Amino acid sequence: MPPSWTGAISADGGGEAIPQVAQGRICDFFRKNLARDALGSYYGRMTIPRTVYKGHGTANDFVVYADPDGVFKPTDAEIRFLCDRHRGLGGDGLLRLVPTRLSETIPAVTSTEAQRLIDEGAEWFMDYYNADGSIAEMCGNGSRVITLFAQMLGIAPKSAEGTFALATRAGVKRLTSLGKVDGLGEHVFQVDMGAWKIGERDKYRVVLDGTDGSVRGTFVDIGNPHIVCLVDDLVGVSGGVDTDFPGVEALDLSHPPRVSPPLEHGQNVEFVRIERVVPDGGSAFMRVSERGVGETLSCGTGLCATGVLLSSITDVNNWMIRVHGGVVKVVVSDDKVVITGDAKIVGTFTFTGEPSEYTDARGIEFAD
Repeated sequence: MPPSWTGAISADGGGEAIPQVAQGRICDFFRKNLARDALGSYYGRMTIPRTVYKGHGTANDFVVYADPDGVFKPTDAEIRFLCDRHRGLGGDGLLRLVPTRLSETIPAVTSTEAQRLIDEGAEWFMDYYNADGSIAEMCGNGSRVITLFAQMLGIAPKSAEGTFALATRAGVKRLTSLGKVDGLGEHVFQVDMGAWKIGERDKYRVVLDGTDGSVRGTFVDIGNPHIVCLVDDLVGVSGGVDTDFPGVEALDLSHPPRVSPPLEHGQNVEFVRIERVVPDGGSAFMRVSERGVGETLSCGTGLCATGVLLSSITDVNNWMIRVHGGVVKVVVSDDKVVITGDAKIVGTFTFTGEPSEYTDARGIEFAD
């Protein structure tokens, strides 16, 4: 029997049908949907929620679920299954909302680090994974999606009610809900992404299988590593572009870019076109290949990294950056970068069969 959508969330991505939190705890209905089979857990069976959620930020899409008791720490196989666009639900990654105090269930986070995040006010953690099951430090678009999800659960404040402190592997990110913003969307969040670092300009060379030529790139750290490549400059503000690529739109991103010298833990690679620059702001277009995923329609940290590079080149700090999935605003200052963009929760998804009906992956079972 194929999976079926259930109508728990309104079509505009901001519905009220997800049960609300009562006195700081997920309500009985929601907790029942996430209940782990205790006997199965005792015998070492791997289980994932039968009911999960789907959301996206400028078409960077995710499978999302809450894990208030820390019983759904996903395995690589489970992540790949959930994110499989043909046999599972499909997504660029998995977002798991889990209490920060349950650090023993969060890979690459020590109890000491968890306590530091809690001391900074972040009671909930965004446990994010790429579609191939690899751990990622941070996801800018994902942070907006999971905060909208947390709003629907009653965990995060609504518009004008303060900021939401979200724990991530790249530290605490603070999100402010702006509601509807013309030109950006219906459920817009401003995310303080914190400090950034930029390396020597054009230190790296990037080549693509399927596209002749190469381009120079610059290392930018937004809590995760990026190589940002300026491919097109339509207004001549960069002092020259070091590439013989045919243009951003013509690039073949069906295979991972090859970067030299290589970064130890890999990187996301952005390909950028400057389209307009005026004293109070600029506009640009970006494509991105994300490690562990491939080309995605958007990448929040990649948009921030692009803004950092463009600011360093032009001294213009406010950018509207377009991706295939939409438009976001990026503002760069000396000590931080802020991204503002939309988020949507598009539906609730209930698997009606067993994983063996969708995939040949072994060791995966749904919790009822």
